[in-house]
Amino acid sequence: MLKGKKIVLGITGSIAAYKACLIIRELVKRGAEVQVVITPAGKEFITPITLSALTQKPVISDFFSQRDGTWHSHVALGLWADAMLIAPCTASTLGKMANGIADNMLITTYLSMKAPVFIAPAMDLDMYAHPTTQQNMERLRSFGNHIIEPQSGFLASGLEGKGRMEEPQKIVDFLSDHLSGEYSPLKGRRIMVTAGPTYEKIDPVRFIGNYSSGKMGIALAQECARRGADVTLILGPVSSPLSNAHSQLSIKHVTSCLEMRDAAVEAFSKCDAAILCAAVADFRPAEVAEQKIKRVGDSLDIHLIPNPDIAAELGQMKREGQLLVGFALETNDEQQNAEKKLEKKNLDFIVLNSLRNEGTCFQSDQNQIAIISRQGRKDYEKKPKTEVAKDIIDELVRTCGPKE
Repeated sequence: MLKGKKIVLGITGSIAAYKACLIIRELVKRGAEVQVVITPAGKEFITPITLSALTQKPVISDFFSQRDGTWHSHVALGLWADAMLIAPCTASTLGKMANGIADNMLITTYLSMKAPVFIAPAMDLDMYAHPTTQQNMERLRSFGNHIIEPQSGFLASGLEGKGRMEEPQKIVDFLSDHLSGEYSPLKGRRIMVTAGPTYEKIDPVRFIGNYSSGKMGIALAQECARRGADVTLILGPVSSPLSNAHSQLSIKHVTSCLEMRDAAVEAFSKCDAAILCAAVADFRPAEVAEQKIKRVGDSLDIHLIPNPDIAAELGQMKREGQLLVGFALETNDEQQNAEKKLEKKNLDFIVLNSLRNEGTCFQSDQNQIAIISRQGRKDYEKKPKTEVAKDIIDELVRTCGPKE
């Protein structure tokens, strides 16, 4: 429900501007208070008087409303709103938003907005498909904005593409679901997430391990559950207990790679998707001492044997319709190594981390990633792992599509 919610509706210069009237009617019908901010180009497609009649508020289009110095405060609008919806949003406005070009009231309001921002692109299909437009949208997503994907059509080349703005009813439904906490694009899906390190025993008190904290995988599991999925989290030994566990999230604790492999194979057979975020040891001791190894002599040799490759095994098991997402933590040749893993392990996309990005990866609350698929690479800004999880699950939602 939107009762009592304050919505700033941004309208830009698109032929779809007339649909803003239908959006306003639906928002008002659901109890929202709407303030329209329109670009100069937008007024060429629909008149402010029509919009103000629907909202019962003067339409804002300029910084100054009169010659006596009266002005509109974009900062006040940013504090007033519970959400900002830009519909329709042209390619020009997308580019300005992505790059902070504040040359009109709508963009300055966007840059001052403290509330969630929702964007409904509307443009020619070929413009939408252009790499510049796609790059601008990915940049806006990386800032935490919500893109309401446009409808499909056919490009001039004859290939299918997107561009036409989503229908007003669906736009308002999307906004309402987010603001009410009922956004459930993964409802009905079963997702497995692996997280944390594995410990490979040397003797009863020593092990081979790594520095993984499990924070990234835990954030992914919680984000999947928040979006409606039934989640199985296979969690290696982590020092921090899981807090705020979701009711749709079940946890299976494991220690070694062999334990994680067995749990993952069992869970994957029942899942729609799996996200392999755990930092699994590649090798384990061939023999585990029953007693604590004493310090004798000047050296100690431990013979290591390879652990199972969980990602590769699940990639071979993957059936049609299942999705498999992997992680690649690299120190050099990042792109090439990630692409090799993508193909070799039959992944749908892979999340690339680099230890060269200071203050990310192990033990950190921050991360900076790139998502690599067969369609290309998307780079994201450094941000908290909880926000990185949203970017990754956004990509998962786009890849898997709606539940049939």
